[in-house]
Amino acid sequence: MNILLVTSSYPPEIRSSGHLMQELAEVLSERGYNVMVATVYPQHNLSQDIGRPFYEPVTNENGIKVLRIKTLPSHMVNYIVRGISYIVLPHIFFLNIRRYFREKIDTAIVYSPPLSLSIVGSKLKKVCGAKFILNVQDIFPQNAIDLGILKNNFAIKYFLHMERNAYSEADSIAVHSDSNAAFLSRNKKVQQDRVAIIHNWIDITPYEKAKRTGRFRKLMGLEDKFVLLFAGVIGPSQGLDLLIEAADRLRHLPDIRILIVGDGMEKERLKKKAAHLTNVIFWPFVSKEEYPELVKDADVGVVCLSSMNKTPVVPGKILGYMAASVPIVAFLNKESDGHEIIRSASCGYSEISDDPSKAAELLCKVYSDRDTLRQLGDNGFRYASMSFTRKKCIDKLEELF
Repeated sequence: MNILLVTSSYPPEIRSSGHLMQELAEVLSERGYNVMVATVYPQHNLSQDIGRPFYEPVTNENGIKVLRIKTLPSHMVNYIVRGISYIVLPHIFFLNIRRYFREKIDTAIVYSPPLSLSIVGSKLKKVCGAKFILNVQDIFPQNAIDLGILKNNFAIKYFLHMERNAYSEADSIAVHSDSNAAFLSRNKKVQQDRVAIIHNWIDITPYEKAKRTGRFRKLMGLEDKFVLLFAGVIGPSQGLDLLIEAADRLRHLPDIRILIVGDGMEKERLKKKAAHLTNVIFWPFVSKEEYPELVKDADVGVVCLSSMNKTPVVPGKILGYMAASVPIVAFLNKESDGHEIIRSASCGYSEISDDPSKAAELLCKVYSDRDTLRQLGDNGFRYASMSFTRKKCIDKLEELF
């Protein structure tokens, strides 16, 4: 069977979505499928060590054909340019897929966001007879409306129409939590038998092999500090103003450092906002290979989502912290299923992300109760090892083929 993965992110980009898609491609290839990947040519979210890499249009990577497509800019641009880019994106993708992949595509798995890539799945279904599986991570355009990014009535109607088409034309829709499935059923009138709950997974092995070496602490001048790590995309959805404002309330604790590792359109604004704070450190992305060691060097893994979000999204970085046996402090919108995961795993604390004072109080509590952190980290590792393994999750996805 020939399987095509359609995704806007794939290594060398350092994003949890890219790593998920690479691991899915590798596992399916190991299981005997002929796997192809169509993705965006990498220009952003890269490790500072590799710079801007060069790729031929199609490369063979461990038996997987990867097509990297040059598209209009969508990173670090205004929302109008980004919107135009997303509208044009599926048409550029489809033309390149038809040009470079001659194999008959039996199943197309489309990762959303961006939702516009669902058009690729619809076209492949109509033209090639491919089964179309839509993997929905963020519920768009609702999340953009909630965050105040999408305000124009015409644009909202356009993307709602795109969303209805995506859900109606997909043969199966995969979501990563129970509440996401319920949201689609309740708010989008999607039939429950067309929705499969398939948790995002985490490869435990690199985290088991990684050691707490202190290398990143030494590199960043944090050897004797209590390090609260946020690592990932720095965008409006994350609502990292909350962390900056909490840090301002923690200046009386000289040992605490909030380490923000990553990149995104909000980074420069947040750096300016935190310019007067010595307890907030910004650092570029590190490579996928180095990431487990970075997380192990932290005392606590921090997760943040703006309270303006109204959908049940679960940030992928929760699983990475669990795999590294690092306790979690999460500031999430009240609808997020992340609260329930952290509670069920007994791996940390979660709070609704609407009050910097409460956020600072929780961070103070964690700092004071350091003796309990190791147990919380161990709990998270055990839970991830049982519930979020690649095999278990991909087995469920494979049933949709």
